[in-house]
Amino acid sequence: MNFLDMGIMEIVLILVVALIIWGPGKIPEVARNIGKFMSAMKKMSFDLTTQVRKELELEEKESGSTSDSKKKSEEKKGSTVDNKEKSEKNPQ
Repeated sequence: MNFLDMGIMEIVLILVVALIIWGPGKIPEVARNIGKFMSAMKKMSFDLTTQVRKELELEEKESGSTSDSKKKSEEKKGSTVDNKEKSEKNPQ
């Protein structure tokens, strides 16, 4: 059994030290508080990840629409230049 790369002996040692420090009455309360803390940390991590993904998607959409508008304006400029060249070659 490996929990956080610790063997059974390390886990037992940690439990014995916790029993000595807090006593048998406090260990369930301490474990409950640690569980709440870990749950809160997991939720904060998830929220942060979600927010970063939303920001990246928004940035991609904005840069995508900016590059699309640049491409369209370049195409318009290119077609205007082509039209001028055609009119210069074939004056009517």
